Amino acid sequence: MSPAGTVPAERCEDQAVKAVIQRVSRARVTPGGEIGPGLCVLLGIARGDTIDQAEHLAGKIARLRIIQNEDGRFDRSLLDSGGAALVVSQFTLIADTAKGNRPSFSHAAPLEEAEPVYEAFATALRGQGVAVETGVFGARMQVELVNDGPVTIVIGDR
Repeated sequence: MSPAGTVPAERCEDQAVKAVIQRVSRARVTPGGEIGPGLCVLLGIARGDTIDQAEHLAGKIARLRIIQNEDGRFDRSLLDSGGAALVVSQFTLIADTAKGNRPSFSHAAPLEEAEPVYEAFATALRGQGVAVETGVFGARMQVELVNDGPVTIVIGDR
């Protein structure tokens, strides 16, 4: 989501659908849903990001091997472990902090552009066989989680 009043901007080449992924023992978003063991995915969508990019990223996250096996190695994915995903939209991931002390969100996709990409991401994760809960797109939300590890990974589609 993009805040009201942002100035239209061309897509920045270093921007793409971004995700901050945290392995969790449990997580919830209010308003929205909650999960047990799995991944909390904070999703940022930039201007010009596509449904194809979101679907590709969803497949990558479903197969991302950051869940420990019996030997303690990162060798299992959500698909292998049966874990769930909590997906929360977060336009602030697209912040530009290059100038001054106040972040610019001009590269974040506007609501009407970002919401279909966000929904496609969640649908694609479900299509991979992952149980998915979401926040309420565009709402102010409270996210609570227990980071397991801690394990936090930032990825984007490039």
